[in-house]
Amino acid sequence: MSSFETILKDVLSRFDISVSDEASAKLSRYYELLIEWNEKMNLTAITEPEDVALKHFADSLSLLSYVDIQQGASVIDVGTGAGFPGMALKIARPDIRLTLLDSLNKRLVFLDEVCAELGIDDVTMIHSRAEDGSRTELRDSFDYAVSRAVASLNTLCEYDMPYVRTGGIFIAMKSKDAQTEIDEAKNALNELCGEIKAVHSFGLGIAGERCIIEIEKTAPTPDRYPRKSKAIKNKPL
Repeated sequence: MSSFETILKDVLSRFDISVSDEASAKLSRYYELLIEWNEKMNLTAITEPEDVALKHFADSLSLLSYVDIQQGASVIDVGTGAGFPGMALKIARPDIRLTLLDSLNKRLVFLDEVCAELGIDDVTMIHSRAEDGSRTELRDSFDYAVSRAVASLNTLCEYDMPYVRTGGIFIAMKSKDAQTEIDEAKNALNELCGEIKAVHSFGLGIAGERCIIEIEKTAPTPDRYPRKSKAIKNKPL
């Protein structure tokens, strides 16, 4: 067992996050690849083993403690970056059908290498801006869309909700209590046919407070959404 895997198991156990020994070993190899590739491209500012275990892996996998993702569900990680939370979730839950979407192709090249190294051959990579990808066959098609992002909730809703099928769930992973953002997103939720299903607030040790927001999609996304990125940013719903 590598030193990082020992650290990872200790960190996950602190927050009652359980993964198989196989998943633990794969997450450890993922960490090694992340650090290796980070030397030639900017993937993460978080590189210390304990920090990666906590702020990337435990943070991503905490979702499974609060959201009941059904067996074989289709999941899209919108703006996946270095693969968080999507790749970590796939390693812990190999049954999910994962799509990773990002606007920077070099990140997807890295994630493709991670999949090859870990023997994962059923992840779909999509190189696209979030507002463009949902104008394709990806629209209204996923059981879950997830984003771990700093953007405000009303902005995230317009990027992510179009990917979710009616009855599916958009999961917004936030770094703190998000009640103010939820209040400010009421119009966006109304316009995008979303309804707050649950809000899970919890602490992640020295990483601080976390909030996972589940939004159920009650009807297909109106054709006028998403708007162009400039409009989304300058005039949030």
